[in-house]
Amino acid sequence: MPQMKRTVKDSVFTYLFKDPQYTLQLYKSLHAEDKGVEEKDIEVITLTNVLVDDIYNDLGFLVKGRLIVLVEAQSTFSPNLAYRMHLYSALTFKNYADENKLDSFSSKKMPFPLFEPYVIYTGDQEVPDTLRLSDLYIVKGRVRIETEVQVLRGDAADKNDIVRQYVRFCKIADEERRKGGPTVETVKRIIDRCIEEGVLPIFLASRRREVEDMMVVLFDEKKVREIHEYNVRKDALEEGVEKGRAEGRAEGMKKGRAEGRDEGTEKGISAMVATLKELSLERDFAKQKLMQRFDLTPEAAAAKVEQYWN
Repeated sequence: MPQMKRTVKDSVFTYLFKDPQYTLQLYKSLHAEDKGVEEKDIEVITLTNVLVDDIYNDLGFLVKGRLIVLVEAQSTFSPNLAYRMHLYSALTFKNYADENKLDSFSSKKMPFPLFEPYVIYTGDQEVPDTLRLSDLYIVKGRVRIETEVQVLRGDAADKNDIVRQYVRFCKIADEERRKGGPTVETVKRIIDRCIEEGVLPIFLASRRREVEDMMVVLFDEKKVREIHEYNVRKDALEEGVEKGRAEGRAEGMKKGRAEGRDEGTEKGISAMVATLKELSLERDFAKQKLMQRFDLTPEAAAAKVEQYWN
């Protein structure tokens, strides 16, 4: 059965802001004072697959050749975001210098655009307004290399602000996924609810089929994790059976098999509860899955969720 992508919010962010009209809206959200900028003045320069370990950022764009804006969308906070943005900025400047044939050995100054890094934070933690590379330095003193990153939370007064709209989309996506799990039906509910509440309504209504296809895939990162967890449970079950059989040779093969199956099943239950908790799903959803997978009664499933949730 098709599953909802674990990276659904990141996918929508990339798809939304690669559209020039929404990139322009994002710039105007950051620089409302700059009335004269048009779509034609913005060039997307997002980093993609530039190193072996695939260092790339969510969005980068150049405005009128004079300002580089880098934006990351994050649902989980990390104090190391300033470091990552520092890397992105260095690579972006290198690409800019290469494309414009700027010579670092020249006697003339290399003319670089201004640089502004932002993080759009969609989580619920209390986070600082600004992240600094210097906050990571072990020894405090005069700072010679610095990167400052402004954190955006989507709290603009204007309900049509594109950052506020995107953050609200993420909140709705989280709420619906916790209620219904990562399914096709959940994807449809997310889009329906967003349109009803006026969250990215034109974008989602006009591109509904493309957005649904993007959010739902037959084999994606979520599916890979699901297969991995299945194999962990399968291995645990087989290990338990083998252990039970070995012990059963002394006590009787029938009893050994039963103990092995019980031990393997218990490990499988524990692994499934841990996985569902990691995916931020609700306890009731975990209980239903245990009932289906391990043929437990509602009471027994609830007890196992309570046992292994914390």
